[in-house]
Amino acid sequence: MFDDDGDVYACLRAGASGLLVKDMALEEILSAVHVVAAGEALIAPSVTRRLVAEFAGRPEPRPRPRELAGVTAREGEVLPLVGRGLFNAEISARLHISAGTAKAHVASLLTKLGARDRVQLVIAAFDAGLVSPAAGVLA
Repeated sequence: MFDDDGDVYACLRAGASGLLVKDMALEEILSAVHVVAAGEALIAPSVTRRLVAEFAGRPEPRPRPRELAGVTAREGEVLPLVGRGLFNAEISARLHISAGTAKAHVASLLTKLGARDRVQLVIAAFDAGLVSPAAGVLA
């Protein structure tokens, strides 16, 4: 368990792809390791609730969406969906594209934005003003 929210933020800023709590069942921990090893991100629900509460409590307005250099129009549609935590299958359904095409757009965004994983894409979407806590980030 993280005793200090500063530890959680430091881990995310350092590039953590997963945050677990020590009282999780062994099966959940093993599943989480597989999820992160597959390139996805996983944050324990109790930590997610704290993150959402922190972001929702911030009074400052988010910046207006800005253009991201080299990102295509379609990738610009995909990034906010990644920022809201949608999986490739959900993105493909929302944009009426194949799951393979959604995966290709995510891979392209990872490369173009220099992101190591989807967690960093969420941060990029948030920093660009494409998503906000009210839009369901990390919910």
